[in-house]
Amino acid sequence: MPATKERLTRLIDAMTDNLVSIASNDGEGLWKVGDVVIDDKSWNVWNWPQGVGLYGLYRNYEVTGNAKALKAVTAWFDARLAEDSPNKNVNTMCPLLTMAYLYERTGDSRLRPYLEQWARWACESMPRTDLGGMQHITLGEPHHNQLWADTLVMTVLPLAKIGRLLGVSRYVEEAKYQFLIHIKYLMDNTTGLWFHGWTFDEHHNFVGAHWARGNCWATIAIPEIIDILGLKEGDALYRWLTAVLEAQAEALAAHQSDSGLWHTLIDDEGSYLESSGTAGIAYGILRAVHHGHLDEKYLDVAYRAVAGLIDRIDEHGSVAGVSVGTGMGSDFDYYRGIDISPMPYGQSLTILAFTEMLVSYC
Repeated sequence: MPATKERLTRLIDAMTDNLVSIASNDGEGLWKVGDVVIDDKSWNVWNWPQGVGLYGLYRNYEVTGNAKALKAVTAWFDARLAEDSPNKNVNTMCPLLTMAYLYERTGDSRLRPYLEQWARWACESMPRTDLGGMQHITLGEPHHNQLWADTLVMTVLPLAKIGRLLGVSRYVEEAKYQFLIHIKYLMDNTTGLWFHGWTFDEHHNFVGAHWARGNCWATIAIPEIIDILGLKEGDALYRWLTAVLEAQAEALAAHQSDSGLWHTLIDDEGSYLESSGTAGIAYGILRAVHHGHLDEKYLDVAYRAVAGLIDRIDEHGSVAGVSVGTGMGSDFDYYRGIDISPMPYGQSLTILAFTEMLVSYC
């Protein structure tokens, strides 16, 4: 084990305090696209970094019963529901995953209209690429005819969960299709790793980057969708998803650094070691092993990643070595040069990984 249960719990507590107070006071973590300013850093914003954070906190509550984590989640939703709803896009749908779990637990009548409206939008109105993939439309960019790995976590998992929760089969079937088409165009069949994106306009994977955080979205999404949909061994989709995950896990293990972390370009040792992608990969592997979707031989890979992450957490619960929001790069130097800053998804993905580590002690 990379640490005692007590140490992991203390670190999770510190990261939780940091996560719910983080803000872009110095301008770091802000994106500007034309006249649109996108805050990827501050906690009190409705977007994907906060959505990932909410899920990390909620998973911690599910596993440990941590009342502080649940309070932070409910306080965030109480505050956001008192505000105007954001524009709907791939990234702003991310908080709906945690909202669905919260509704499942509490039956809070305020939440159901949001679940119904956002799921209907994602299934029926969200822009599509050729062949019906979910176009990675964001606050600042339409990304015409593009598939990104991020979409599986940000939009497809919430759609699947809402479909199962509310009993809407077309949402479930749409989520299944999105996994199939994203795997077809984003998995690198030569290596088992995942590309950052695909364009149907030019029919290529851009520069062919095996970006760490993009890969972590795949490692997270596959065991999550299996569990959300209740897929079982013998089911064809289960067999396909676990085969894809096994191929990726084997490639990830081969490229893991001596520190336990992965480089921001996984197969490029000249790129810097990156914490958020490492945390997401560790979480996905741990969850997959714990639920029987991956062989136990991959536990050591995840444990080494957790050990490496522990060394990057300071006394204030901030996770170092996290890359800021990353668009689709035009060359590998773009990924190598992405700024590093404490970001909410650094804390939240590490909370997810450490929380899943706690399951190993049960």
